Formats: sequence, structure tokens, C-alpha cells
Amino acid sequence: MRLPRTRPRSLAGQLFAMQVVLIAAVVAGCAVFAYVSGSAQAEETAARQVRVAALAVADSPSVREAIRTPDPSAALQPYAERVREDTGIAFITIMDTERVRWTHPDTEQIGDTFLGNTAKALRGQTFAETYTGTLGPSIRVVTPIRDNGRIVGLVSAGITVDRVSSQVRDQLGALALAAGGALALGGIGTYVVNARLRRHTHGMNAAELSRLHDYHQATLHAVREGLLMLDGRRRIALINDAGRELLGLEPDAEAVGRTVDELALPAPLTGALLASEARVDELHLTAERVVVVNTRPVVGGERRGTVVTLRDHTELQALSGELDSERGFTQALRSQAHEAANRLHTVVSLIELGRVEEAVDFATAELELAQVLTDRVVGAVEEPVLAALLLGKAAQGHERGVELVLAEDSLIDDGALPPSLAQRDLVTILGNLIDNAMEAASDGTDDGSGVVPSPRAAGGPAGRARVTVTALADERELLLRVADTGAGIGPEEADEVFRRGWSTHGAGRGLGLALVRQAVYRNGGTVELDPGPDGGARFTVRLPLPTRTAGSRPGSGAEPTSRPGTASASASQEVTA
Repeated sequence: MRLPRTRPRSLAGQLFAMQVVLIAAVVAGCAVFAYVSGSAQAEETAARQVRVAALAVADSPSVREAIRTPDPSAALQPYAERVREDTGIAFITIMDTERVRWTHPDTEQIGDTFLGNTAKALRGQTFAETYTGTLGPSIRVVTPIRDNGRIVGLVSAGITVDRVSSQVRDQLGALALAAGGALALGGIGTYVVNARLRRHTHGMNAAELSRLHDYHQATLHAVREGLLMLDGRRRIALINDAGRELLGLEPDAEAVGRTVDELALPAPLTGALLASEARVDELHLTAERVVVVNTRPVVGGERRGTVVTLRDHTELQALSGELDSERGFTQALRSQAHEAANRLHTVVSLIELGRVEEAVDFATAELELAQVLTDRVVGAVEEPVLAALLLGKAAQGHERGVELVLAEDSLIDDGALPPSLAQRDLVTILGNLIDNAMEAASDGTDDGSGVVPSPRAAGGPAGRARVTVTALADERELLLRVADTGAGIGPEEADEVFRRGWSTHGAGRGLGLALVRQAVYRNGGTVELDPGPDGGARFTVRLPLPTRTAGSRPGSGAEPTSRPGTASASASQEVTA
């Protein structure tokens, strides 16, 4: 039968036992020290007391006169007893130089030989010693009696060791009471402190706390979500690796102890972190990422801080943008399929009517029109992702009544873009710019005919809504420019268009241009906004390309002066779906 495993004592219990033992050891040490020092002090006091008594008796003139008489004991015995009683010592013995007693507390000992050392006293010295005599162990002082410079006798005054020990024992009782009181107070104070410690540590022992700390650290580093804890002063109390990455903080930067304002985050994100109320699944942009922010205050009688979780939404947002593009492309293909069916019915009907030549001409014209777009895009843009995006957007623009124009000076050779330039970022940048331009060009002008007579368009045949795209790569940079025939953007709004939430199409919009700027900055590029040649807005993105090494495939070789894309829509080769 296995015995139940006993749980180790809690940390508070271990500290309590350790502190009690420590306090007991300190109190016991102090008591022993006080006892030893008290005993030494008592012996020193007793020796000083008997020395004074012995010297006083030896210097008394009446003692010297009594020694000159035939019977010194008759005068000295009453005198010695009176002094002994007055001073409280054990004995005063007066003797001759042959150590024969003239006085003693026990009168039967008078006339007997003194038990003790007298050699130093006979040489004129006063000395002290501890000696066992007729009254037991005693602390005694022996001093000579001088008469006209001659030693005529000796005086020995002493106090028994038992009496000294009795005095020490009386002091020890008071010391024991004081030590017991100190031990009791120390134990009570230690218990109170450790009771509070037990509440804070939840009764866990040191091993459990250490293991909990290890799990805590491992969890912080392993969790994929960002975790941020702020104290009551809005200072960072804890942040994990994912939180540093999502907020754009350097891995070795000291973040704990800094306030949120010192992190140089975007103002909306800073406001969300400092908000006193809880925030749920709010979308915010940093310099390089889209993050979902959740905050919850820690309240316990007073505000103690805030717990913040951060989720990376960048890839999901990019995938959502690609999905929207694919959905639009699919809808355009569905519409084209429906239109192709109508054209096929037309060709069949012409053949049935015997108008074969007209049927051939009609079908050939439709094929040539569709092929021109493909040939133009594929011939100028050999980067497959961008070519597919442009073809899809052209079909989508045709569905919305917007003409997509690829500028004549557009040229991107196959392999001109390095692998370090993520294709997803290219789709995000160019796709959102074209979507934004199409919305601006077709806003409120579609009458259902498929042709948009935009009164705001300054150029183009018949005033059709149009979006002009320039894609050009040379040895140093990739230039992407998108211009539209919309109403344009005023100078006062030029700085606001890239802010998350800015939109002219109501709430829930305004994320596309913010993602464009984020992707551009992530790749070390720039994005500019200025009025377009057709009266609308023109966005210009420049992304730096790494210098090609010898033997790599060259780019277009176009000079920078030919890249600005200043050619107007009339000078561009118009290719429509």
C-alpha cells in the first residue's frame, strides 16, 4: 500500500518556521550574552566591593592599635563583624604575619591558620583570588596592614561564590521574562507577516512558485498573440515577444516601465490603449501591421491597470483584399460570359439568315478587341502577378463602366522584380489604388448603360470614366502610378486620405489606402498624391529595388526622366476590355 504523498510546506510556512527559529536563536544568544556579561560584571563588582572593605580595614588606626595589644582578637572581632554586616560581604579575617586568625565569622575558627595565599601580601601587595576556604568557594582580597612602614598583619575580605551566583540568578529571571516577551512579540509579528504572504502566494511553496514562474515565462514567449499589461499609471508592466513585434518595438529595447505615450505609436492605437473603457476587436494600423486590439481594465476597488491583447490581422486583411479582387474578377467574368453568349447568339443568327460574311466580321472584331488588351498587358508587364491583376481589374472596370488604360511607357521585364519584394504587397498596393480610382471615376455616374459620361472627366473620348495605370521598373526602382478621371482630392485632405477610416463612401470603409501606405513603408518606398492630368487624383508609388549584380537580367533600362508618367491619357495607348 502506497502512502499518500505529503505536500511540501508552503513558502509562507517555511519562512514562518525559519523566522521563528531565527528569532529564537537571536533571543537565546542575547540571553546567553547577557548572562555571561552579567556574571562577569557581578564577579567584578564583588571583587571591587571586598577590595574596598579590605583596604578600609587595613588603613584603620584602631586596627593598628588593637594589634599592639596583648589580645588583638578582643577588639578586632567585634569591629570586623560590624564592618562585615555593614558592607554585606561574607567574611573579614584579620590575621598576623604567621597567618593565625584574629577574627572570623565563625568564632571557633579564631586562632586557626588562614586558608589561602598570603605570599604577595607579605611582600606588600594587594591581590585578589578565588579560593575555597571554610565558608566554601569565595572571591577574596588579601592586603597587608602597615604600622610605621612595617607589615604587622594581614586582612582578607571576601564574598562567597554562591552569593554572587544568587545575585546573577535574580537578574536572570528578569532577563528570561524579557527574552520570552521578545520571542512572543517576534513570533506574533512573524505570523501576521507570513499570513499576508500566504494570501499573496495562495499557499504555494517555493518549488510551485518557481515552476509557475517558468510556465509563465514559457507561455509569454510561446503565445502567438501579443500580450501587454499596463499598471495604474499607464506604464508597461509586462510585454511578451509577440507584443513587441506587433507594436514595432526593437527586441532589445527596454519597454517595461515606459508609458504608452513614449512608444511613438499611431494616435488612434495610443488612444485605444489608454482608454478607460474596454475595447473589443478594434482594428488599428501600425507602421507595418494591421492589429486587432482588445483591452480590459483590471479593477479591484480602484483602477489597477489594463490587460491588452493584440492579434496580427495583416495577412488576413491582405487575403481579404485578394478575395475581394477575385470576387470582383469572378463577377466580371460572369458578366462577360453572359455578354459572350449574347454575341454568340448574334453570330449564329447572322449565319442562319445567310449573312455569313457579316457574322465573320462581327466575330473577328470581338476577338481582336479582346486580344488587344491581353497582348498589350502581357507585352508590357511580364511580371505574371501584376499582369493577371491588371487583366482582372480591366474586366472588373468594364463591368462597372470604367475604362482601364495602361500607359504607353509601362514596361516591367520578367525577373525585373526581386524575390524580396513580396507579391502580396504588390497586389495590395496596385489593387487598392486601382479599386480606389475606379470608385472615384464611376462614383454616381453609372446610368446602367455600361458607359459612364462623367462630367468631371477632363479628357478621354466622349468623357468616359477612365483609370490610367503606369507600371515601370528600371535598375533602381519600381514605379506604380494610378490616375483617375474622378473629382480629385483637395489639398486639405491630402494628408488624411491614408488615415484609417477616411472615406467618402460612408462608415466601414477607408482601409485600402491605409494598407497601401503600410505596404509601401514596409518595403522602404514612398507614396505621393497630386492632381492627375484628367482632373482626378493621381497616386505615385516608388519602391526601391536592390542593385543587380553582374549577369543578372536587366530591366527596362528607361531613364528616370522618362518615368514620371506625365503623359496624358490622350498620349497613352488606350486598351479597354
